[in-house]
Amino acid sequence: MDEWIDYYDSTHTIYASKLHRDLHFQIIARDIIGYISSPDAVVLDYACGEALSAAKVADACAKLYLAEPAPGVRGRLIARFAPNTKIRVRSLDELRNMEEKSIDLVVMNSVAQYMTQQELDSAFAIIRRLLKPSGRLVLGDILRPEVGMGRDVLALLKFASAHGFLTDALYGLASTALSDYRQLRTRVGLQRYSESEMIEKLGRAGFAASRAPDNIGHNPWRMTFVARPPMASPAVRVNER
Repeated sequence: MDEWIDYYDSTHTIYASKLHRDLHFQIIARDIIGYISSPDAVVLDYACGEALSAAKVADACAKLYLAEPAPGVRGRLIARFAPNTKIRVRSLDELRNMEEKSIDLVVMNSVAQYMTQQELDSAFAIIRRLLKPSGRLVLGDILRPEVGMGRDVLALLKFASAHGFLTDALYGLASTALSDYRQLRTRVGLQRYSESEMIEKLGRAGFAASRAPDNIGHNPWRMTFVARPPMASPAVRVNER
C-alpha cells in the first residue's frame, strides 16, 4: 500500500476537475450518512483521503474520526477541520491505541483495492477490536474480478454527463492514460474480490457480512458490503441500509 499512499500524498490528477472532486466527496458523504443509525453514533472513516465533505458527516453523528495514512493529506485534514470539535484526525497507527469497542460505524471506502491481502486482514483485525458489539463495518467500492477498467471509464462518463463535466472527464481520461496513476496501476495492480471471496474474508476476520444493494459512490459495477460482529446479529439482511 505504501506506493499508493505516496501517490495520493503527491500532487496527483485523479480528478478531472474541481467539480468532479467536489461532487465525489459530496456523494461519498451522503452515502456514509445513510449508514449512520443515530445522532449519538461515533464514526470512523478509515483511510478517508481528503474527505472534503466530512463536516456534513460530522453533523449527522456525535463524533467523527478521520484516519488517514498519507502525512501530507493528514496535515491538510487537521488544518481544514481544526475548528470542528466533532472531528478528530488520526493516523492508521494511532487506531491501535484507541479504546476497544468504542466505534459504532467504520467506513472503509475505495481502500481495499490498494491493500495487499495481509494488509487488509490486519485492518479488519483493528476494526474488529474497535467496533462495539452492535457496530457495523461498511466496506465500499470493492472491485470485482470480472469487471475491467472499461466499466470504470463508463461509470465516470455517465457521472460526468449527468453533472456537467463531460468534456473535463474526457480530457482527464486522456491525461490519466499517460499519468503516474496508470503506470502505478499497471506495475502494482489493484486487488479484486468476488462477492463470495469478500464475504469469506470478512468471515475469517470475525464478521457476519453480506453485500449491500448499492455501492457507495457513483460506480454501480463495484460492490459494498455491510459487516457486523457475529454476536450482534446472526445475519445481515441483503437489503439493509
